[in-house]
Amino acid sequence: MPNSFGHLFRITTWGESHGPAIGVTVDGCPPRLPISAAEIQFELDRRRPGQSDITTPRKEADSVEILSGVYEGQTTGTPISLLVRNTDQRSSAYNEMKAAFRPSHADFTYQTTFGIRDPNGGGRSSARETIGRVAAGAIAKKILASRGLEIRAYITRIHDIAAPAEALAEFPSLEQIEATAVRCPHGETAARMIERIKAVRSEGDSVGGVIQCRVRGVPVGLGEPVFDRLEADLAKAMLSLPATKGFEVGSGFGGSMLRGSEHNDLFENRDGRIRTTSNRSGGVQGGISNGEELLFNVAFKPTATILQAQPTVDLAGNPTELMGKGRHDPCVVPRAVPIVEAMTALVLLDHWLRDSAQNHSFEF
Repeated sequence: MPNSFGHLFRITTWGESHGPAIGVTVDGCPPRLPISAAEIQFELDRRRPGQSDITTPRKEADSVEILSGVYEGQTTGTPISLLVRNTDQRSSAYNEMKAAFRPSHADFTYQTTFGIRDPNGGGRSSARETIGRVAAGAIAKKILASRGLEIRAYITRIHDIAAPAEALAEFPSLEQIEATAVRCPHGETAARMIERIKAVRSEGDSVGGVIQCRVRGVPVGLGEPVFDRLEADLAKAMLSLPATKGFEVGSGFGGSMLRGSEHNDLFENRDGRIRTTSNRSGGVQGGISNGEELLFNVAFKPTATILQAQPTVDLAGNPTELMGKGRHDPCVVPRAVPIVEAMTALVLLDHWLRDSAQNHSFEF
C-alpha cells in the first residue's frame, strides 16, 4: 500500500495539508509500552510550523490526540490512531494553482497520474503529511531508547555554508542541536546559516541543505543481506520525504575516490568485542549493522515555492506565469531534522522486531 511503511512495525499516514486533519495509524507496537500524548507532542513541536522567524508563519499548534491503542498510559498491542487537526488553512492562496502547474512541484505528475489533484497546499504531496511520521516515530524512538539507542540528526550545510567537519566530530547532545533555530550544533556556522536563510527570504527565494544523522547503540545484526539491506531501507525512508534529492551512508560518494587499502574498515578485538578501527562503512556492512555508529547524510533541495514570478504552463499546456503565494519555508531543512530522526527510528525498530522474530525474543 503506497501510504504505508514498515513490516512488523507498520504505519499508515492519511490526510491533506488543507483538509480537516492529518493522522497516522501505527500497527505492530508491542503492548505495555508507557506512552503519553506529551511525549509525542514534544517531537511534533520540533516539526511544527511557525516555531521561528526562519520558518513558515502558518500558525498550527499541531496538538496530537490519541484515539485508540493506549489504555491508562500504556499501549495495548492494538492499532494506535493519532490525529492532529488543521486549524489555520488558507486555501484561497492556491486558487491560481488550480489551473497552472507550480515549477518543481508534484502538481503536473499528480494530475497526469491520477487525473485529479487537491491544489490546496499541495494536498497529499505537502510536507504536512510528515506529521504522521513524526508522531509514529516518537513511539518508535521511545522503544529504541529503552534498548539503549540514541538518534541525533542535525544540519551540516545550508546552501554553500557548511559546518567544519572537525567541529562535528563528537556525538552532539539534543541541547546543542536545539540551541538555534537552524539546528546546527556549531554555533558560529549556525549564525551564518540563519543570516543566509533570512537573506534569500527577503528576495522571495529559497535554499536547501544537508542533514546528517548518527545513531549510537545499534546492535550487530539489524538488516537483511539482499533486498532489505539496512541502508537500502534507510535510503527509501529518507528519499520518501518531500524535497529530498540525495542519500549517502558512511563515506558515501567520497569513498569512491579512495583505494580499497584506504577505505577498508579493519577489524580488531577491543575490550572483548570485535570492532572496526575506522567507520567508513557508516555502521553497515553487507546490508547488516556491524555495531558501530550508524552515520548517513540526506540532501534537501531548495523549497520549490518561491515568491517570484516564474514561467510555467496551464492544464492545457499553454504558457503562463505563476507567482508563489501562501506561507512557505524559505528553507525546509531545519524542520526536517525531527522528520529524519523519526524515519530512522521507524526503520531501526522494524528491523529489530524482524530480527527478534527470526532469531531471538523481544521483551521490554
